[in-house]
Amino acid sequence: MSTRGEILRQVMSETGTTQTMLSRISGIHQPSISQFLSGKVELSDEQLDRLLSCMGHRLEVVRRPIVPELTRSERRSWLLHRRLSTLLTKDSFNDWLPKLTSNLKRVRSGVQGKTHVDNVDRWESLIRSRDLTGLRRVMTGLDRTSIEMREVTPFTGLLPDSDRLEVLQELRQAS
Repeated sequence: MSTRGEILRQVMSETGTTQTMLSRISGIHQPSISQFLSGKVELSDEQLDRLLSCMGHRLEVVRRPIVPELTRSERRSWLLHRRLSTLLTKDSFNDWLPKLTSNLKRVRSGVQGKTHVDNVDRWESLIRSRDLTGLRRVMTGLDRTSIEMREVTPFTGLLPDSDRLEVLQELRQAS
């Protein structure tokens, strides 16, 4: 996938547009255009579309859902945390807080490596600030940071057994 700067460079080349010409047409200073092209400054889709329109082009951004490739363990953890997130409310959080605090201490005492320690710190910060939205984001996220944070989860033992067994059954049927 091309970077926005590469796309800009390609259209400038195709249309024979110099940095100076693009600056005059768009009103954007030439040094800024140079920084966009070199990648020193990142262009937004909106900025790129504006510059491209000055050269008779438009930006098409294609968004499509994809199913990320997860290991069986990562998928299991995601499904369990996703189910648990449906039970997360202000009241349940307050009920879970002693267990979360206890689990954090246990997890912290057993982790090694900067990544795991940083992830435990992130969990602790989310819990201390009572950031339910942030907790849900990590519990259901499919980005690498969320996946890695779930490897050192403080939410162990909070999902009712019936829910846990149901999720594990769904996982077995999907395999």
